[in-house]
Parts: sequence; C-alpha cells; structure tokens
Amino acid sequence: MKLVVVGAAGRMGRTLIRVISETEGATLHAAIERAGAAEIGADAGELAGIGETGVTVTDAALEAFVDADGVLDFTSPDATIAFSELAAQARIVHVIGTTGLTAEHDRKIVAAANHAAVIRSGNMSLGVNLLALLARQAARALDADFDIEVVEMHHRHKVDAPSGTALLLGQAAAEGRGIDLDQHAIRSRDGITGARPRGDIGFATLRGGSVVGEHAVVFAGEGERVTLSHSAGDRAIFARGAVKAALWGRDRKPGLYGMADVLGL
Repeated sequence: MKLVVVGAAGRMGRTLIRVISETEGATLHAAIERAGAAEIGADAGELAGIGETGVTVTDAALEAFVDADGVLDFTSPDATIAFSELAAQARIVHVIGTTGLTAEHDRKIVAAANHAAVIRSGNMSLGVNLLALLARQAARALDADFDIEVVEMHHRHKVDAPSGTALLLGQAAAEGRGIDLDQHAIRSRDGITGARPRGDIGFATLRGGSVVGEHAVVFAGEGERVTLSHSAGDRAIFARGAVKAALWGRDRKPGLYGMADVLGL
C-alpha cells in the first residue's frame, strides 16, 4: 500500500516513516511538509534515521495524493482539513490522528468521508482503545454515586488540552452513562467552584518534560475508588496503529471509521 506521510519532518512524521519501513505490505510513497520548510528536498529516510529511501520531502501534496493509496496525518486542525479535501478528491484512505479539532472541522471531515474512507481517532494505540472500552463498561456498571475524572499528562510541547485521548475516554464514559459529554464536561476549575455537580465528568490536564502520554479514568465513590489507566512510553505505538488503520481501510467503502472498527472492539 502506497502511503503518504504529511508533516513528515515532525516527531510523529519521522516515526511514521520508520514504522512504514518496518511494516510488511506498506511502502512510503511520499513525504509532505509545508511550503518553505527547511526539510524540503531532504531524503525522508535520512530525516527519520533509517538511511536513504529515495523519497524526497516535498510540498506538492496534490501530486503525491493522486498516485497514492492512503495518507497518514498527525498535523494541525487546519492542515488536516486541507488534506481531507485532497484525499476525498483522490479517493484515498485518510488516517487522522490530529487533535484539537473543532465542531466545524468535524463537519468538514464528515463531508470528506462521503467520498473516501476516513479513519479518525484521538489515539491510535490498541491499549488506549481497549481502555476506552473498559471505561464505557465501568461507567455503565457504576451509577452516578461514582464521580468520573479523566486525568492526563503530556510533554511540554503539546498545544491542545484536554488531549484528544482524554476526550476520547471522556466520550466513552459519557456513552456508558447515557449522557451528552458536552453538557456534562468540566474542563477547568479555579477559585470557589462550589460542590462537584453529580454526574459530571471532570478533566485534569498536566504538562511537562518529555512525557509521551499518561491517561487515567478515575471512578471515585464513597469509600472506594476504581482507576483505569494507560501509559505510553514510545510514540511508535501510535504510528503502528495508524499504519494498521490504513491497511485496514484499503478498499473500504467511503465513510467515517474509528480505531474501534479497525481493532474489532
């Protein structure tokens, strides 16, 4: 499967290039960076630390998409929307790991999914998606006497909060409770907040150092507490999940899919 990596010079982009080189059935077709990026013209493999691949970093996304089978995208919200339009035109699989997307971004992604297979997830790892399933089941089993808090920590360079994974876990818990997350999410606390509202889902965000990703869903009841957690030590787990998703999505009908579909959860 011929795959395009967008944001190829970033941390995730370089990791995706390495993982593609290690994955049977996948090959790096193109590496895309923004116009004017210093890495334009460099060999993508050398950027990723795997030696020459013969694939040169370019800003010609449309040209690359035309002959490709799929695109792996961990860029920024606006860039992802631009790539989603190109992927829809080319009718190729678009795997989206970008976080920080707004409702307007979501609407555009849904529109693109009318023309191509789009696989989107706040987290591409098997472990996190299993954690989301467990959080949904726990929220269904434990009534509102158990308060739900989602706690996450990432490296100092992460620009969005809560993380896409935290929101994924919060959404799973909300589904288990049968409530609308947007109506019951508490994303910040400061000053005299009053007592915690019954049934709401809280989010706590930590940033610092080089932490790849730590997530926990806490169910706190009277006299007891249940904590479900996941720790990511290497961002390659996300890259492997993204490549797996692309391979799964090949020849799928147009539509919007998630990692739960890819993993059969």
